[in-house]
Amino acid sequence: MEERRSDRRERHPQSALAGPDGTPVTVIHVAAEYYPFARSGGLAEAVANLARHQSRSGIRSLAVLPLYRSARDKAGDLVPVGEPFEVPLGARRETVRLMTQRTPSPGAQIYFIEHDGFFDRPRLYGNANGDFPDNPLRFGLFALASVMAIPLITDGPVLLHAHDWHAALALTFLRTRFATDERYRRVVTVLSVHNAGYQGHYPPSVMAELGLPSHLFNYRQLEWYGKLNLLKGGLVFADAVITVSPNHATELRTAEGGFGLQEVFASLGDRFSGILNGIDVEAWDPATDTQIAARYSIEDPSGKAACKAQLQERFGLRRDHRKPIFSMAARLVTQKGLDLVVATYGLFELDAQFVFIGAGEARFEEALGQIARFMPDRVALDTDFNDELEHQVMAGADFLLMPCQYEPCGLTQMRAQRYGVAPIVRRVGGLADTVEDGVTGFVFDPYEAEPLVGAALRGLDTYYNPPEWARMIRTAMERDFTWERSVAAYIEVYRDLVSRQMGE
Repeated sequence: MEERRSDRRERHPQSALAGPDGTPVTVIHVAAEYYPFARSGGLAEAVANLARHQSRSGIRSLAVLPLYRSARDKAGDLVPVGEPFEVPLGARRETVRLMTQRTPSPGAQIYFIEHDGFFDRPRLYGNANGDFPDNPLRFGLFALASVMAIPLITDGPVLLHAHDWHAALALTFLRTRFATDERYRRVVTVLSVHNAGYQGHYPPSVMAELGLPSHLFNYRQLEWYGKLNLLKGGLVFADAVITVSPNHATELRTAEGGFGLQEVFASLGDRFSGILNGIDVEAWDPATDTQIAARYSIEDPSGKAACKAQLQERFGLRRDHRKPIFSMAARLVTQKGLDLVVATYGLFELDAQFVFIGAGEARFEEALGQIARFMPDRVALDTDFNDELEHQVMAGADFLLMPCQYEPCGLTQMRAQRYGVAPIVRRVGGLADTVEDGVTGFVFDPYEAEPLVGAALRGLDTYYNPPEWARMIRTAMERDFTWERSVAAYIEVYRDLVSRQMGE
């Protein structure tokens, strides 16, 4: 174990994040998902990219996640860190092991909490019947074990960065059960809220099952309309809270956008801010992309025509290089605006082609499937979403549809612009922060059919005006959505927090 600590010091002899006495601060990300080990949506990619780019910037950045079956399959040879240890979870005593890769992946070092009874399952959160009923115990154990693992990972000051409700309990445990433990005196905390629509609501009886003292079940801490709210606990006990775009930070403070926690978000004051996620500009670069029909760039966009032809051929659409293609690459769920899309017949009356990729709610898959069968030369659907297909859709499409009910950040609209695709988005969350109406895409406001079709019509007007279209696409492709920009903003928050908390 000492050898591993020494190795880490050699990799970062000088840290980009240090305490008041100059001692390097280790950032430990605690998350239920981390790409490529465990992924169900954007959370995995966001956490992994943040940790990796922080490590590149000179911060000692590590990550802890459950050892799911998918993680074990992808992690390679694993070795234990220290001895197995017992986690007291209410009346239960569960034994876990902390594991890490024998040959670490590039970037941040990854640690896994091993407990096969809770995590060795085909899926992360549930099955066809819904969420696993023991999810509060699964993620309660994960959160508590992650806190208990800190002394095994590092012996210096720590910034514990938890992500979403699954990990929020780590902050509650840290500030209650370990409040007087000297080993955790130099730990400051951050909670990232990637999607406040998911909060971890459970009956009050779960408090005892998790070993949480009953006095915490009050409206200022863990109680929410008679239920236990795990995300709320994280918000209350965090030293700082960050969501994934500046505009969404404003929305979460309102009754319309706060998911019932608006008063809690508002009460945080300057402890709460929004930092826009970035995208992996190395993986998403049409000039170097090996998964598309032809490479292209701002300087030479000619290869996009071949990409459009490939997309039309793959989906059985009529080959026509001038025909605009509207695309949608998303989970087919209400949040992404699917109820608006399938009910907006005027959208499909446009003289254009449509490609949808993604799976989700059966009613939306069936509705889009019916439309595709009715218009087979103009509309196509593929529910087998994969990375290669998303790259090909981005390369071949002209427009991207994101008429979301809400979108904390969104990554697809940033990737689209990099590939010369004009997003058509609703003015919510990170979409409002990343798409400039009439400059890099088209933005509408009310969640209604007419504004969506109106934005699409404005898009078509621009598309058929070649000089204006070329200007828009060039401007969109020049936008800076790199993680370096995001990491710099995180470091600023970290440094301020470390200075205030560790300097006391």
